[in-house]
Amino acid sequence: MSQGFPDLYQTMLRAKAAANALGASGGKARNDFLRALSGLIESGFGAVLAANLRDVEKARAGGSGQALVDRLTLDEKRLRELNAGLAACVALPDPLGRVEDLSTRPDGLVVGRRRIPLGLIGFICEARPGAVVEAAAMAIKSGNALLAKPGRESLETSRLFGDLIAEALGQAGLPPGAITVLPDLGREELKFAIAQDGILDLVIPRGGEGLIRFVADNSKVPVLKHYKGVNHLYVDRLAETGMAIGLTVNGKCNRPSTCNALECLLVHRERLDDFLPAAVGALLEKGVRIFACERARAKVPGLGEAAEGHFGREFLDLTLAVKVVDDMEEALAHILKYGSRHTEAICTSDLGAAGDFLARVDASCVMVNASTRLNDGGCLGLGAEIGISTSKIHAYGPMGLRELTTTKFVVTGRGHLRR
Repeated sequence: MSQGFPDLYQTMLRAKAAANALGASGGKARNDFLRALSGLIESGFGAVLAANLRDVEKARAGGSGQALVDRLTLDEKRLRELNAGLAACVALPDPLGRVEDLSTRPDGLVVGRRRIPLGLIGFICEARPGAVVEAAAMAIKSGNALLAKPGRESLETSRLFGDLIAEALGQAGLPPGAITVLPDLGREELKFAIAQDGILDLVIPRGGEGLIRFVADNSKVPVLKHYKGVNHLYVDRLAETGMAIGLTVNGKCNRPSTCNALECLLVHRERLDDFLPAAVGALLEKGVRIFACERARAKVPGLGEAAEGHFGREFLDLTLAVKVVDDMEEALAHILKYGSRHTEAICTSDLGAAGDFLARVDASCVMVNASTRLNDGGCLGLGAEIGISTSKIHAYGPMGLRELTTTKFVVTGRGHLRR
């Protein structure tokens, strides 16, 4: 039933029909779309940057914070990275059609699992217009159709990307409804769309905690949640000092507005004399505000006092919480209490400690001697990602092509009957 939104309902029906067609499409046509979109973005750099500048200026004039403005902003470097992701996606194997776990039963029945698309995906994001391009690329490559609802703060950029995506679909000979970008969709329309369990197959919200809770509370379709990133780095007693400083600075300062940025540093008490003062100095040089526990402030005076609200918080800017712990047990207890199951890291030269950390931390990605910023589909070899799932059903961590597919059983017999 259209329930007052007949145009949206018809758009969703066209997208569903496109999803059914895409499932049987060839890998060449899907790669042709990626190549066409890359070429259109390349030739339209100037127009994209101009549209994005209008969005950024409007956001600043409206009083938006620096974290949102940073996520919203596209420059030539970020556009080229976006195009590099499209090229990497082309190079990935076609995820559809392969038969896995093939076996022959004792009675001669041949059983396997054939990889297939999920269907029609609803993708809702805030601030990051480039995420619409990444989502479109991953959806098409994996044979899924996409209804994309970018945030209104990226209205100009998203409309232009929607036009380029539509043109690329045409060039590749794919159904025009396969990717539909709806930046003007209102709140009530969105509530209506995510309640259409007979049309949508999955909803992926990618944004702030408020957006994700809104979608989870109103959707009648399975929701794959990309919650906030309260990410920790634990510097173990046997961590190499230079490496630990590098991981700290990179995790916090490389791009602090992202969900995989470092938000809390946990320091073993035996590293107060060497690591902590050096790390604080490196962070202060980058303009980081530090809120530290009493033991850390006793060793390095002048730091802000950490209150309870500083732990478990996603700052998304150049702010960092610091806590000194007695041992790994205390570090693990802190992560269990305050972490968001997004990304957790340890710096250590102790293989036993590393193995213990890997085994016991519950997070979508656990790092040993690597920056939290590397929890990203491109960095982990997925080509790109449609989001990072912090729930465990179906997918956990960056969602690439495999995570956008499922399997159906395929069975071949020779007149087999059940007896």
